[in-house]
Amino acid sequence: MESEHQIIQELTTLFSISQELASCPDLDVALVKILAILDQNLGLHRSSILLVKGASDELSTEIAHGLSEEEKERGRFKKGEGITGMVLESGEPVIVPDISLEPRFLNRTGSRLSKKEKTAFIAVPLIFQGRKLGVLSADRSASGGRESLEEDVRLLTTISSIMAQAVLLRHSFDDEKRRLQDETTRLEHALKNRYTISGWIGRSKLVAQIAESVHQVAASRATVLILGESGTGKEVIAKAIHFNSPRSKMPFIQINCAAIPETLLESELFGHEKGAFTGASLSRPGRFEAANEGTIFLDEIGEIPPSVQVKLLRVLQERVVERIGSNRPIPIDVRIVAATNRNLDQEVRMNRFREDLYYRLNVIPIYLPPLRHRKEDIPLLLEHFRSRFIEENGRDVRISSDAIDVFMEYDWPGNVRELENIVERLVVMARKDVITASDVVETLALFPVHSSGSAPVDAKGAPSDPGLAPRDPIPSPRGSSVHEINADLPDTIREIERERIVKALERSGGVKTRAALALGITTRQLVYRMEKYGIRGAES
Repeated sequence: MESEHQIIQELTTLFSISQELASCPDLDVALVKILAILDQNLGLHRSSILLVKGASDELSTEIAHGLSEEEKERGRFKKGEGITGMVLESGEPVIVPDISLEPRFLNRTGSRLSKKEKTAFIAVPLIFQGRKLGVLSADRSASGGRESLEEDVRLLTTISSIMAQAVLLRHSFDDEKRRLQDETTRLEHALKNRYTISGWIGRSKLVAQIAESVHQVAASRATVLILGESGTGKEVIAKAIHFNSPRSKMPFIQINCAAIPETLLESELFGHEKGAFTGASLSRPGRFEAANEGTIFLDEIGEIPPSVQVKLLRVLQERVVERIGSNRPIPIDVRIVAATNRNLDQEVRMNRFREDLYYRLNVIPIYLPPLRHRKEDIPLLLEHFRSRFIEENGRDVRISSDAIDVFMEYDWPGNVRELENIVERLVVMARKDVITASDVVETLALFPVHSSGSAPVDAKGAPSDPGLAPRDPIPSPRGSSVHEINADLPDTIREIERERIVKALERSGGVKTRAALALGITTRQLVYRMEKYGIRGAES
């Protein structure tokens, strides 16, 4: 029967162990201290915690007290090997009263060299929720002072249960940490691949020149101004610059200057202090602070009001920001990439954009040509988008050669973004496994694109040095209505649409409502097209 002193000793030991596990953030350090407590309070020497590594059945000594590093390294056992391996295999504790008389005791560590004193060995499994995690073992000399080895086993079994829970939590944490690290690495790799310049699909000379510009610019800290019509891929280029730069692991912060009201834009960019204006109940950092050591992408830079232009100029000149309601400058290290579809040169001449800010932004201009100026890239873009959308939607749809001809002849006022949207609609809505020319014509006619202006180009409508932005503007393409889009369609496309309408009318017996239903358009749209193409048909 246990003495009162022994009970107090055990309770004190358990309390000390619980305190170490609760207070020490490093589990390995806590376990080392716990083994020292076992030695100091209970006289258990050369204690070890052996853990199963991964999916293997091999035990290795992870934590030890009273063993050298060389002895720890030798402390490895396969499942069922020696006393320690046997405990792991059976899941039951084992007592060896005298290790010198036990042939299964291997003394693998070589730490027990003296045979003068009788030494007992105790090993208990580390088990939590039925999962065998390892083995806790310790030596006791004949002069250890405890009344029986069975009492040691009982106490060590309790301690091993506490340890096992902590070890399993650490395993779970380590597994999750590794998973997150792997996922982070995978995402970084995916982002870098997605936003390499090769992600800007094309084989044309224009694309090659832009790729060269991006590769040269990415390694520098220079401010970049990306110019091009809406839908040409300015965001893709901005991300390619960031994710291929030395800042790729730091933040990429994007803000659309045209999408934020003028009254809020200054606060969004530069932040504000508590009480700076009505509703500012808390201090808030701006996007520039969030992008520190990374890249900030200012899309639609031509839309920012004069009051914000002044503060942005200071950021570019001094590399500091001041929050609204504060005069304390906050140093920042941010790479600035801006984009616009406006002719900033003209905006400066009309006093709508600060000239000094324009020159600060226009350090490295990159001009993205409209899709109509690089039509040789359309087949590659078609295949890229088709492959992506058939995978996303579980469809198996191909594009016919006559449909490709239609894609090649259209001027694409909405550029690559319009092409992407049209291909997605065609893949999702395809009634057969082949997208035909008439399918393309119908979709283009039903979904008009509003062009939002063009970037600066020369008088001929093309950059004098692709990759760099020239100055003289040309008019924006038409495209604000169904009528305007159809006016832009080449004769061959109009012929395809006319033939499709004629056949639909023939199949419907001249009934317009049925023909319109078959074509997937309204009767009013059908009547309009019949008038445009001079098609006669019976009244519905």
